[in-house]
Amino acid sequence: MTDFAKDIEAFQKTYQAVVEQIRRVIVARDEILDEVLACLLSGSHALLEGVPGIGKTQLVRTLSAALNLSFSRVQFTPDLMPADITGTDILQLSPDGGKAFAFAPGPIFANVVLADEINRATPKTQSALLEAMQERTVSVARNTHALPSPFVVLATQNPIEMEGTYPLPEAQLDRFALKIVLASPSREELSEILARTTGAEEPVVQAVASAEDIDAMKAVVRRLPVASHVRNYVAALVAATHPDHPAATPMVKSYVRYGASPRGGQAILLAAKVAACRDGRSNVANDDVRATVPPALRHRLILNFDAQADGVNVEDILAQLLEHTPVPAS
Repeated sequence: MTDFAKDIEAFQKTYQAVVEQIRRVIVARDEILDEVLACLLSGSHALLEGVPGIGKTQLVRTLSAALNLSFSRVQFTPDLMPADITGTDILQLSPDGGKAFAFAPGPIFANVVLADEINRATPKTQSALLEAMQERTVSVARNTHALPSPFVVLATQNPIEMEGTYPLPEAQLDRFALKIVLASPSREELSEILARTTGAEEPVVQAVASAEDIDAMKAVVRRLPVASHVRNYVAALVAATHPDHPAATPMVKSYVRYGASPRGGQAILLAAKVAACRDGRSNVANDDVRATVPPALRHRLILNFDAQADGVNVEDILAQLLEHTPVPAS
């Protein structure tokens, strides 16, 4: 067995241990956990959308506990200021009686940051996350401060209550690798949730990995090779989301105003690589790519008025995209 094959085996073992711990507390579909972990293990960020009370906050807390990572929660409100997130310089007295400014880190300085109800803050405050999400740094008063590694922002938003909310700018939406939609639980899942949350004892999560383990797993994902035909398939899918492209599907031409950016292709490919490592494979398959397209592109397509008038949603457009885009031969 080669060294890289051993690395993939270790990746798969740690991954399964983490999922097992999360499932001690969280009742969720496999794809939800896989998509959240895909963001963490690819060095990306995720936007979680679901109605209140569905367990978004508990999922993020449990994830950080299973990985023994520092956790921070920021409740976004209209009066939240950028400095409330990033931190600020404060005036302090030195031992010799002098005065000097010292940086007081904000809640952004954590491994796992939960941005709760991110669409309730003003665009100015939302933009405070842009540098942190892209550069992994925070700039305050001309000084740049590095964020810890690993670093992932998991933001939540409520899809049904729009009063007092501010739509996320397209530039910030594009920073989220995946948009993960948490559907309402089935009757069986709801029964299990009630059994776990109304008893005398609460499930306890054990830390089965560390920050060093996560960084090592991220390195394995980056090292995993991708065949040219798989990479070309991702490029073809992203290109076909643009209405002026020759390969655009009928629904894209009719209902899409702007297609996905190259970041969409990066998100698809990185999440597909995590899926391959999760399954213990040293190659990325076209099925890995197809499974990742909806969460990677659903928030990147900007629809026109005709889509709203005709009741067409982005999921329908992506389904046709996958159906009509030819799969390249290996």
